[in-house]
Amino acid sequence: MELMLGLGAILIAYTFSSIKVIKEYERYVIFTLGRADGIRGPGMQFVMPVLQNSKKDDTRIMTMPIPLQEIITKDNVSVKTAAVCFFQVVDPLKAVTKIEDPYAATNQIAQTTLRSILGQHELDELLTERDIINTKLSAIIDRQTEGWGIKVIAVEVKDVEIPENMKRAMAKQAEAERER
Repeated sequence: MELMLGLGAILIAYTFSSIKVIKEYERYVIFTLGRADGIRGPGMQFVMPVLQNSKKDDTRIMTMPIPLQEIITKDNVSVKTAAVCFFQVVDPLKAVTKIEDPYAATNQIAQTTLRSILGQHELDELLTERDIINTKLSAIIDRQTEGWGIKVIAVEVKDVEIPENMKRAMAKQAEAERER
């Protein structure tokens, strides 16, 4: 009798430990004996301890700052610029199985792409054609992260810091044009 009670208690504990409540914006990638078995969520799901484990992924839109980068423009002006990237995990299975850390990788791709694309433009274009540059950045980063199950929604260049001597030269030029 005591053996049956002990087994019953173990069975009840096992059942309760296998219950996972998954939020609306989360998905769990389930691994059964180490093999990817599918995606579960939202609501109450059963993940059998010992046989199965899970990796949680957030499917909400993430905001990732791209830190200040020193960039040399096409017309050889050194500027510092920062941006922000908005992205979302659209395929949790790929985001877990295809790349070790999709968030860090997206950040690295965004930084290198920002330097590369902005370096192809002149200073005047960086200041006046931000929408075109933002669209180009989004498309390139999205193409590179697509295989990881990540969709880049937007990339926005926030700051373009111009060196002081360049600001003075631009102010003198503007003043000379006004006087003409």
